[in-house]
Amino acid sequence: MTSEATNPPCVWITGASSGIGAALSRELAARGYVVAATARNESALGKLAESVTNIHAFAGDTTDRAGMATLIEAIDCELGPIDIAVLNAGIYLPTNFPEFDAAIFDRSFAVNLGGTVNCLAPLVPLMSARRAGRIAIVSSVAGYGGLPTSAAYGATKAALFNLGESLAMDVAEYGVKISMIAPGFVKTPATDVNTFPMPFIISAEDAARRIANGLEKGQAHISFPKRFSFLLRLINLLPRGVYTRLVGGATSRN
Repeated sequence: MTSEATNPPCVWITGASSGIGAALSRELAARGYVVAATARNESALGKLAESVTNIHAFAGDTTDRAGMATLIEAIDCELGPIDIAVLNAGIYLPTNFPEFDAAIFDRSFAVNLGGTVNCLAPLVPLMSARRAGRIAIVSSVAGYGGLPTSAAYGATKAALFNLGESLAMDVAEYGVKISMIAPGFVKTPATDVNTFPMPFIISAEDAARRIANGLEKGQAHISFPKRFSFLLRLINLLPRGVYTRLVGGATSRN
């Protein structure tokens, strides 16, 4: 008796032209997944797709809501239904004081939160109709509590935690699962601008392996490095005044 062949799972990854997104695209492709990679940088995305057989480029800007709906239709048509979506596209714009640039907040929320919502808008109904699928939302340990230079970035990541956890309750009855991903410091172009200490920093490739392992295990919360993540969650139980003094002192540039 022969078993019927099945198609490999299709994974859609946004923010895939560099950093964690590119590393995760390569990692999952190496594990046999068909990867639909999305980013604004068409040139970098094209090079990524050319370098790995299982990666297919679908250039797009997550801040374009109509564009995301069209792009998901294209992926569905060319590669098949999306089994796993990793909504990773995001930016880190450090805040500088005593100046206060409100535009940093506008842009951060438009990309990190608004871009995620624009992907969810067409994705959730499709997966709910199929009563299958997993959506992984990339937040950050910066969403657990405030960190220096992260007033805008951290606020968006905290919002993503709330969004994802609420969504997980709402879509469970439709067979759709939600995973929240909370990386610590990962060496990417985004973190290269930081001037404060970054404890337990890891490579993008290491981060990609940890995310891929968590997704394959069906974990609802994928956070790493574990010691750093646990420590941040633990100190967030402290009174807020104590927390800000402790974290502010530990990350001081002086």
